[in-house]
Amino acid sequence: MHEVIIAGFGGQGVLVMGQLLAAAAMLEQKHVTWFPSYGPEQRGGTCNCSVIISDREIGSPIVTEPDAAVIMNFPSLEKYEHRIRPGGLLVYNSSLIDAKPKREDLQVVAVPATAEAERIGSVRTANIIALGALMEATGIVTEASIAASFQMVLPSRHHHLIALNMQALTCGRQYHQ
Repeated sequence: MHEVIIAGFGGQGVLVMGQLLAAAAMLEQKHVTWFPSYGPEQRGGTCNCSVIISDREIGSPIVTEPDAAVIMNFPSLEKYEHRIRPGGLLVYNSSLIDAKPKREDLQVVAVPATAEAERIGSVRTANIIALGALMEATGIVTEASIAASFQMVLPSRHHHLIALNMQALTCGRQYHQ
């Protein structure tokens, strides 16, 4: 079983990242929960979601001690770093988070997601770069499943962006420990 927290500001694609992960796991015939949480603001407010992926039925969508976290901003690092299970994985956007994580009992993957997204042509792909790093570090879902999940999750008017998102995914996969 994988329990993942994904957190950042609204507008960073946090919920989409969780939806893509959940859809990919469903395509792999796994049991999945996706549980979003966000403030009333559309952009700029806090936002997070939890995703549980399992080979067996899932009793509750609540994640209190995730085995992995993808953190896109500093306030989320402060909020969630202490909750990760000892020995767990912390993937964080080192472009926006200057501070180093405090815990030494975690596998830490620093991904300059925003800088890499700008380099490949769209800052809006920073979330997919972080997702690629999570995938590479954990093997949580396959690249083929994520590729298919773009078709399911993204509105059809954004399907022309799938190739760019696949490029971002590949970019993120180079950042792992």
